[in-house]
Amino acid sequence: MRVAKIVVASCLLLSGFKAVAQKPADVKMNNYIRNLMAKMTLDEKIGQLNLPSIGFDVTGPILSKGVEEKIQKGQVGGVFNTYTPNAVRKLQELALTKTRLKIPLLFGYDVIHGHRTIFPIPLGLSATWDMPLIQKTARAAAVEATADGLNWVFSPMVDIARDPRWGRVSEGAGEDTWLGMQIARAMVTGYQGSDLRRQDAVLACVKHFALYGASEAGRDYNVVDMSERRMMETYLPPYKAAIDAGAATVMSSFNEINGVPAAANRWLLTDLLRKQWGFNGMVATDYTAVMELVNHGVGDSAEVARKSLYAGNDMDMVSELFLTTLKQSVTEKKLDVAVIDLACRRVLEAKYRLGLFDDPYRNISTARAEKELMNTEKLALAKEAALKSIVLLKNDSSALPLKAGRKIAFVGPMVKDQRNLIGNWSGAGDWKKAVSLWSALQAQYPENKFTYAKGCNLLDDEALISKLNPHGAEIALDAKSPSDLIKEAVDHAKDADVVVAFLGEPFGMSGEAASRSDIGLPLNQQNLLKALRSTGKPVILVLMNGRPLILQWEHDNMAAIVETWYAGTRAGDAIADVLFGKYNPSGKLTMTFPRNVGQIPIYYSAKNTGRPMSNEKYTSKYLDVLNTPLYPFGHGLSYSKFTYGDIVLNKIAIKANDKLQATINVRNNGEWAGEETVQLYIRDMTGSVTRPLKELKGFQKVMLKPGESRDVTFTLSAADLKFYDINMKYTTEPGDYKLFIGGSSADVKETEFKLM
Repeated sequence: MRVAKIVVASCLLLSGFKAVAQKPADVKMNNYIRNLMAKMTLDEKIGQLNLPSIGFDVTGPILSKGVEEKIQKGQVGGVFNTYTPNAVRKLQELALTKTRLKIPLLFGYDVIHGHRTIFPIPLGLSATWDMPLIQKTARAAAVEATADGLNWVFSPMVDIARDPRWGRVSEGAGEDTWLGMQIARAMVTGYQGSDLRRQDAVLACVKHFALYGASEAGRDYNVVDMSERRMMETYLPPYKAAIDAGAATVMSSFNEINGVPAAANRWLLTDLLRKQWGFNGMVATDYTAVMELVNHGVGDSAEVARKSLYAGNDMDMVSELFLTTLKQSVTEKKLDVAVIDLACRRVLEAKYRLGLFDDPYRNISTARAEKELMNTEKLALAKEAALKSIVLLKNDSSALPLKAGRKIAFVGPMVKDQRNLIGNWSGAGDWKKAVSLWSALQAQYPENKFTYAKGCNLLDDEALISKLNPHGAEIALDAKSPSDLIKEAVDHAKDADVVVAFLGEPFGMSGEAASRSDIGLPLNQQNLLKALRSTGKPVILVLMNGRPLILQWEHDNMAAIVETWYAGTRAGDAIADVLFGKYNPSGKLTMTFPRNVGQIPIYYSAKNTGRPMSNEKYTSKYLDVLNTPLYPFGHGLSYSKFTYGDIVLNKIAIKANDKLQATINVRNNGEWAGEETVQLYIRDMTGSVTRPLKELKGFQKVMLKPGESRDVTFTLSAADLKFYDINMKYTTEPGDYKLFIGGSSADVKETEFKLM
């Protein structure tokens, strides 16, 4: 087998860092770590690069063995999947009392949308379009995580995703680059705060670097292959925004990029991330990614470990190939020890920046955990986030809000469900503490005799159930037959004024390793809806799911459709408030809902073709479905009716140093006070390269009382019009532009201006 010899002249050469004046704090850190590393053996340096799993939650096929013994030998730099003050203290004490140099451990965990208090899944949080709120949820998660012994969270996931078949769309902010950048900044700031040495700050870990959301066929862990232009314009900017916000760590992704797996991609992890972007933090691989390079065909165990380290990874998550092969590679002169030194330094720097060398326990105590975990303040924030994440997709003839005095039949396996409310990647969350819709209804409306019928199982497909249950789904088939369940629900519906059907995906049908080729509701749930529709009673569909679904029949036949995602610990309270009008829904989609799977990928910022869709035969269209989506990016209804005036510009032409102001009047013509997310898009009409039909460039949230109107003003500069030109230079070009403002990407007013 051909073996790559990996040698570098110096740490400085490998890092690609620019020679700049160091701050006093950096000088102090460098001196401390230089002195520490001078005392370390090669084995101890390699040990710092090892990130095994131990404890409560196995996120992959391998659980590291003998971790406690390895800690005592100095063969572990950090662990993940261990939390609680007692468990963390026990392992940290091993490092501080049993090892030669007493180097503290990092403790990482998948804190994705909350730690103990669970907020809506990230796709749901993004539907709030509320950056201060999103930042608050990350801050609350950091406070809980640190109170539970953690100091590193594997979040935010900033992958742009335009294929809803990919289960991990639930973990991200959707399809738009600009919005994804804003959310990446908010999450990093929330997790890390202004000072990593504070006891309630955690290291954020930006993932998955890079391009993971564009995996072919929407299938997890799959190949990604795209042009440099698409990388730079669409997929890379949210990662860059997170780095610019100060993200301390990065996780390399599973996918390959143009023929080279990310975990062994030096162009990605060193040339781009470190040299071009100036990132000086730590990079960890994803779960067993180094070992999986063998399956990619990169080399044998020793070679893939060398390549992964040389590419720019600093910690090996779980596979332990760094631990078991790197020393031999050095002995055989296939790897320069300087490569190991640099990775070790980055790990130690992360620990130093957290203040672990001064306070390895960071005020970890059961008393602090009792004070911070799931306290009143965080539960209130969870409800607020859930309320603002809910999207009203359809509401014909004001079917919603419900009137409590009417006879209402609540139908569906989700009505009393708690298990699925906190969704996938809910970490240390306890689903038994989640508030179900039924319990919220009983608490809020004790005098009303709402009826309930299960109507169907979550799933009838036993083969699919057998795939989900080993991973905590806990799906059980009812003793009643599917036909009996439907008959019971129909009987309840016939006796009601209105039917609320609460359906969707079990949480295991979205998230990691949960790609789907058919993203409609499960067949048994569709059969229930058709039976309910046949009663002639208005049916309101409430959805719980982690991705855009195919809902064409549902749209055509339901009186109203409400998207709740997996709304978290306080889901039931929030859903009840929306259904009965205690809260006017304000969420807006951040990912397009297609009409059918054949439209995928579909996203609002597509480009035109030379033959745009028209009634002529030879144009870009389908024979069997419209080009347009069912629900476009930015869509979300309200119980209010917002109307938009015409756009007024302060000037129709701007120069490079000018500011363009665009003002529009927004009026609430409804009977409810409501919040509207006013969205601004642009289109560059001509360029040295083709440009999207629309690009989001701003938004503002406005609360309006019934009959109230307000002028909303946006300010744009030439910097907002930059793009990568024909020479891949990030610049502007003079020309004509269109400007759009409205309540969604498809419902806008428009005007024109020029860049001189």
